[in-house]
Amino acid sequence: MKLRIVIVDDERPARQRLRRLLAREAETEIVAECACAAEALAVVAADSPDLLLLDIQMPGVSGFDVAETLSTQPRPAIVFVTAFDQHAVHAFETRAIDYLLKPVAPARLSKTLARTRARLPQTKAQIATPREVVRREERRFFVRSGVQTAFIAVNEIDWIEACGNYAILHVGQRNHFLRETMSALETLLPPDGFLRVSRSAILHLDRVERVHIVGGGHHFALLKDGQRVNFTRSVREVISRVRGV
Repeated sequence: MKLRIVIVDDERPARQRLRRLLAREAETEIVAECACAAEALAVVAADSPDLLLLDIQMPGVSGFDVAETLSTQPRPAIVFVTAFDQHAVHAFETRAIDYLLKPVAPARLSKTLARTRARLPQTKAQIATPREVVRREERRFFVRSGVQTAFIAVNEIDWIEACGNYAILHVGQRNHFLRETMSALETLLPPDGFLRVSRSAILHLDRVERVHIVGGGHHFALLKDGQRVNFTRSVREVISRVRGV
């Protein structure tokens, strides 16, 4: 059984060493190498790998934060790879399959891959057809504000606004910047709850109070908290989708 693996470590030499070790192992495929948590979560969402080889201490968001973000959804197997042994108890509390100390010994990595393969059929059995739906509904986005990190659940979002290379998550009275494209966010959000209504706006349909039709093809949705969101999508389509929520 081929294992599809993502390497997550902010240090390039560490990623390169794991790549070299994995090149010696049969039936392995490196899906991606990620230097931060944000990249790792995006890859998991897009490619559904079998295994994350995950560093713990990374700038901003740790490997434990990644595991926590993935804990409420079907997720790949997680093996923590770190230079410190004091995190072992916490690592296994996150249901990690294994805990490897750097520098990783080839024989130890081989044993971990065998253990992952043994566990994989059990994990796969839990991933039925509704997997993607559950993943989207339970997804959480993490956003940074200075040195702090906030986790934003999908259902907390009122609407999303494009802003250059970023998206603004409008959550109540607060706005959070997320480095992600609107097209990518469309694929990450539950399609029955969110609708892209223009190039620069995605609506959480459950938040819409009413739709206003204005002359000249300019329309806007009034949200329950009083926010106005302009849209260019068909009024009929927006209204029918809102009614269906």
